[in-house]
Amino acid sequence: MPPRDNPTARQARLGMELRRLRERAGKTAREAAGLLSTDQAKISNIESGRIGVSEARIRRLAVFYMCTDEALIDALCAMAREHRGQFWWDEYRGILAPGFLDVAEMEHHAVSIRSVQSVTIPGLFQTEEYARALFSAVHLKLPADEIETRVEYRMRRQQVMAAEDSAPVDAIIHESALRMRFGGRKTARAQLEHVMDVASRPRVTVRVIPFTSEDFIEVTHPVLYAGAPVPQLDTVRIDMPFGGRFLSSETELQRYRELIDITERAALDAEESKQFIRHIARDL
Repeated sequence: MPPRDNPTARQARLGMELRRLRERAGKTAREAAGLLSTDQAKISNIESGRIGVSEARIRRLAVFYMCTDEALIDALCAMAREHRGQFWWDEYRGILAPGFLDVAEMEHHAVSIRSVQSVTIPGLFQTEEYARALFSAVHLKLPADEIETRVEYRMRRQQVMAAEDSAPVDAIIHESALRMRFGGRKTARAQLEHVMDVASRPRVTVRVIPFTSEDFIEVTHPVLYAGAPVPQLDTVRIDMPFGGRFLSSETELQRYRELIDITERAALDAEESKQFIRHIARDL
């Protein structure tokens, strides 16, 4: 099977974690290739996510790398068992940009989700009309059919919150995002009412940072932090106007955990936040 031209973010992450284990053990790609009776090029392709790797090989490499973290090894093996076509977002492959699919994949496998938004409502909480207004206002005007596909896809992402045992979602939203009137007053009011409905779910928590907050918090881009079954596999997604980035180094994860913790402490509590959103909705 030829190498993948465009591995998913999760496939690339599996390869990256195998490379980290090898480097921590002080082993070379040549030594790893020798263990698996293959060549360095294949090890390079495995570690870049361009070639899949079997569970048996992961366990052999883990022993060779002297990794005794069974939870991490099991999580990596679970990632290796996944395949394209297995999940709902694969229906959109070749239709939407890979970054859209990578976000849904990340949310699906998360055991906890934390987000911070300063200008827009989190995607998991958006209504169809609100999402349509956002996609209709992008810098490069999109065809009507692509806008509808993006809206449909965003709505389907929200099924991650539907199950009784779904991952807990903690969202911090700045007052500025709540007061934006994307799509007009009617759309904005319906969006706030929907946020209040979602916030009433047992596994969803919404906190608001009001304009009156005296703490400056440097969060200018949307931040999505997905907790994994083992903390080493946590992932941060940073959205920017022309794309997004996935972060996974230990230092980056620690920084964003601390940033979100600080942001939560500066926000209103959950009940105060609901009342705050209700007040803004009444003013529209």
